[in-house]
Amino acid sequence: MAVEKMVCLVDGEHYLPVTKSAIDTLNELEHIEVVAIIFIGGTEKLKTDDADLYSDMMGLPVHFGQDKSEIPYELITQIIQDYNASCVMDLSDEPVLDYTKRFKIASRVLAEGIPYRGPDFKFEPVTQYEVCQKPSLKILGTGKRIGKTAVSGYLSRLIDKKGYEPCVVAMGRGGPEEPEVVHGDTFEITPEFLMEQSEKGVHAASDHWEDALMSRILTIGCRRCGGGMAGDVFLTNMRKGAMIANTVENKFVIFEGSGAAIPPIKTDKNIVLIGANQPLINIENFFGPFRIKLADLIILTMCEEPMASGEKVKEIEDFVSEINPNVKVISTVFRPKPLNDISGKKVLFATTAPESVKSVLVSYLEENYDCEVVGTTSHLSNRPLLQEDIKKYIDKVDVMLTELKAAAVDVATKDSLKAGLEVVYCDNIPVPISSDYPDLSDSIIEVVDSAIEDFEKN
Repeated sequence: MAVEKMVCLVDGEHYLPVTKSAIDTLNELEHIEVVAIIFIGGTEKLKTDDADLYSDMMGLPVHFGQDKSEIPYELITQIIQDYNASCVMDLSDEPVLDYTKRFKIASRVLAEGIPYRGPDFKFEPVTQYEVCQKPSLKILGTGKRIGKTAVSGYLSRLIDKKGYEPCVVAMGRGGPEEPEVVHGDTFEITPEFLMEQSEKGVHAASDHWEDALMSRILTIGCRRCGGGMAGDVFLTNMRKGAMIANTVENKFVIFEGSGAAIPPIKTDKNIVLIGANQPLINIENFFGPFRIKLADLIILTMCEEPMASGEKVKEIEDFVSEINPNVKVISTVFRPKPLNDISGKKVLFATTAPESVKSVLVSYLEENYDCEVVGTTSHLSNRPLLQEDIKKYIDKVDVMLTELKAAAVDVATKDSLKAGLEVVYCDNIPVPISSDYPDLSDSIIEVVDSAIEDFEKN
């Protein structure tokens, strides 16, 4: 067993002999070597802030932050790096650290790739297998239904047209037992074909099928179960998927996250999505800052009323700038893009978008694609309600226009084809909310080029 080089966090609310006894107990364990101590606050029982004096008393290097009234987050990161620490043990307590401050420390420690522990908790860094043998990036998010697959498709089409030859490795909660290769680059994926797959027991609305359909590139589908607070998963076969990506002819790999779960593959760059519709507490606290810190580009989605006010969008942008000041942030909305011509047709539109924005999407479809949206349904995730909506409109429309989500194949496609309707699938395109933001396509290309440069250096 390798010896752990441990940094201990202590406070001035404990008597020094008590703190020293705890550290001595740790040092008596054969697999632990305490290499440094950081005083993180509290002055009730702190007689002095003389680091040299305390170092002599403790028999170990002791470090203080410059401002005793503030948690020295930067110092914690610095000491981890200076001592090449392999874990951090928190021996402090209330009132110096509360839950929010501990999560801030956890985000810092996990960002250094080591565990953060306390008397009754342990946060582990997310798994990052070093198996990809091609330039790569991953797309991860701060939650579910914030547009990761839509952005992945947009990115894939963009760089494929520019000759980067990408493939996508996606993981989902309905993914296959063994990684599944879908050659979206060599054959057309029709509604009838997806129905055949569904009847074979394949989850034909899984993200890798959507990526293949929308982007016409090779995709590799994987599964995952469970999602930890920092983004790790309990079970996934994405490592196998990455190894398959090494063998195909494609030259660039995009690893697509699932919900708030992070692809467990080490990549050259990361694109992070934040949903402006999410509660601010989930973005600004817990492990929101950890995910933000990972980003080389941040795309803020759902940036429109009633999902998010302009004030909320600005607050998120400002927070991101504090956590990751060098990252570019682009605030966007999603707009529908039918894959086939629907001009002059009466349409039933099935979407995962909330009821509150359906009127905006309907107006966009009618104005940009010369169609008449007769009915809408937001129930792609609720099969019984979806079937009720289809029955309601099925005799009034020519086309079922549907996103490839949830019950889009085994209900929306199946029932529509049975009724003789044309089925057209619909993509979602990220659109910046203002021309004041950097160009989205150019920003993505910059990250991709940077990923290639980093790969070639290593």
